[in-house]
Amino acid sequence: MNRQLLQRTLNSLLTFGLASAAFAVPASASPTHPSHPTHRTHVSHVQESARARRHMARLRHSQPVAAERRVVYVHTRSGQVRRVVLIHHRSYEHFSASSFANYDITQGDVTTGEDPVVRQAAIDALGNMYGTAVAIDPSNGRILAMVNQKLALSSGAEPCSTIKVSVALAALEEGIVTKDTPVNLGGHFSMNMTEALAHSNNLYFETLGRRLGFERVRHYANSFGLGELAGWNIPGEQLGIYPQEVLPESEGGVGKMCSFGQSISMTPLQLGALVAAIANGGTLYYLQHPTTAEAIANFEPRVKRTLDIAKLIPEVSPGMEGAVDYGTARSLHANFNELPVLGKTGTCSNNGTRYGWFASFSNTSHGRIVTVFFLEGGRPTFGPKAAELTGVFYQNLWEHSYFAEKAANETPTSAPAADAGNTSVSQ
Repeated sequence: MNRQLLQRTLNSLLTFGLASAAFAVPASASPTHPSHPTHRTHVSHVQESARARRHMARLRHSQPVAAERRVVYVHTRSGQVRRVVLIHHRSYEHFSASSFANYDITQGDVTTGEDPVVRQAAIDALGNMYGTAVAIDPSNGRILAMVNQKLALSSGAEPCSTIKVSVALAALEEGIVTKDTPVNLGGHFSMNMTEALAHSNNLYFETLGRRLGFERVRHYANSFGLGELAGWNIPGEQLGIYPQEVLPESEGGVGKMCSFGQSISMTPLQLGALVAAIANGGTLYYLQHPTTAEAIANFEPRVKRTLDIAKLIPEVSPGMEGAVDYGTARSLHANFNELPVLGKTGTCSNNGTRYGWFASFSNTSHGRIVTVFFLEGGRPTFGPKAAELTGVFYQNLWEHSYFAEKAANETPTSAPAADAGNTSVSQ
C-alpha cells in the first residue's frame, strides 16, 4: 500500500514538473503581443480594443436581477465534496425605439424669428439622430433656434441626471453642503459636490435628497420652473409634470427623484430656462419664440422671477465645468476645445425608449449661449452622445465666427435692466 502511494506521489510530481516547463516563458523571451502592455506597465494609458469597449457597453446596460445558489458535487479520490456556487443571471434592457430618423425632423418648424446661423449649426449637429436642439440667449430669454419643435414643445420626459442641478442648488441654499463638503456614501467612501456633478454620482444626490426631504426638494424645483410652462405664449408648448406626492419608498422614494428624476417629466424648454438663469446670474426669464415680423420688432424680455442663486453659482460651476473637462460630458471635447463650456448630462430609459440629455452654456467674454440637446431612441442614445453633438454645434458656431461677431455687434443697451448687477459665473 505504501509503495503504491509513493508511486502515485512521484507520478504527480513528475507530471506537475513537465507541465510547468511546458508553460514557462524564459525571461529573455518576447511577449506574444508586444503592443499590449502588461498590467503593471503604464496602466493609465491602456486603451481597450473596439471589441472590449462594445462588451463593456453591453455590461453597463445589463443588471443582475437574481442570484441562484446551486449545489455542485465534485468527485475526488477521497470522496465527494459539496460546494455551493452562486450564479448571477443578467437581464438586458431591450429598446424598441430607433435613435435615428429616416425623415426630416424639422418639417413643420416655424423659423421666422430664429437666428439662421444658430439654427443651421444645430441641424448639422443633430444629423440623422432623432432629437431636438434648443438654443437660448440667456440675457433675455429669446429662443435663437428650436429644431424639431414638435419634440421640443412636447410634454417632456424623465430628466434623468440633469435633475441633479436643481437638487444641488437646493442643498446649497439650505446650507446642507458646500461644493467641498465630503458626503459619506458608505464605509470610508465620500465625495464632494464638484466630483458628484462631474461624474453624475447617483448615491451622492440620493443622500442629499433624503436630507432635504420631499417638500423642500419640490419647493425648489417649482421655484426653478419645473412643473410650469417655461415659455411666454409659445403655441403648442406642453406642460411637464412635477408630482405633488413623493415617490413610494418601494420605488426609491425621494432619493430616486433626486438622482435621476424618477416620476418627473421635464421639457427641454424648462431645462433651458433654468440653465439660462445659472448662466446670467439668477434671472429666470419666460422663454420667447417670436414668429412674426411684428413680434420680432416688438420683442421685450419678460422676467418670470429673480432667483436668489447668485451666491450659489460659483458652487455649482466647478462641477458643471468638470463634467465637460473630465466627467460624463468629456465627449464634447472631441469636437470643440476653443471656449470653456459648463454643462450636465442625463441618461435614462422608460418602456423601451432611451433618453439622452445635455444642457450647457459657453462661458466667454464674447457672450453666452445656452443649449439643450435632448435625444430619444435606443441604445445609441445617451447623455454623452448629446454632449458630443453639442460639441459639434459649438464648433459650427466657432467656424462661422459667431461669438466674435456677437461681441462686435453688442451694444450697452442690448442687455435688459433686470440683469444689472448680476454676478458672473466664476471659472
